[in-house]
Amino acid sequence: MKSSIKLLLTVLTGFSVFVSCIEEQDFDQYDELQANPEVEASILYIEAPESFVNAAGNADVITRNFDFNAFSADLFAERVLDGTVTYIVQNTTSKPVDVFVELLDVNGNVLDTERIESEAGMVNQQVDIAYGSAGKSINIIKNTSSIRVTARNRGDSTSVADNPDPKIILKSSGKFRLELK
Repeated sequence: MKSSIKLLLTVLTGFSVFVSCIEEQDFDQYDELQANPEVEASILYIEAPESFVNAAGNADVITRNFDFNAFSADLFAERVLDGTVTYIVQNTTSKPVDVFVELLDVNGNVLDTERIESEAGMVNQQVDIAYGSAGKSINIIKNTSSIRVTARNRGDSTSVADNPDPKIILKSSGKFRLELK
C-alpha cells in the first residue's frame, strides 16, 4: 500500500510539473522583432595653435588624411540604416578659417565634402550632416575609407588673439542607427 501511494504521488507530481511548465511557444516573434539600436562614437579630434596658423601664412594650415575604415567595415556597412555626423569647430584665434572635411572611398575619390566657415573668435560652431532617409545617401557613409581635413587661413599671418591659448579645434562624432537582424 505504501508503494502504491508513493507511485501515485510521484505520477501526480510529475504530471502537475509537466502541465504547469507547458506554454504554447510563439516562434514567429523573431519576425516581429525590431532591434535598431543607436551607436555613437568620436571620429576625429584635431587642433592647431595660432602660432602654427601664422607660420603657414596664406597656405593651408592643415591638410591631413586619416584612415577611417570603421564605416566601410562589413559589420557596420551591412547594418547601418541612417545617422548623423556632427562637426564642431572652435576658433579662438584672431583669424577667420575655412575647414574642409572630405569623405573618401578606398581609391581616394571624394564622396562628400563639407565646408565650415569659422570666423575669428567663434567658439563651438556646430554642423550636423544627416545621412540616410532624412539626408544624403547612406552609401556615402558605407563607402568611406578615409577622411581628409584641410584648414585654410582667410586672415593675416601676424595678428595674435588676446586669449591665453588661441587655437583652432575640429571635433567630430557620429551617431548611427543599425539594424541587428
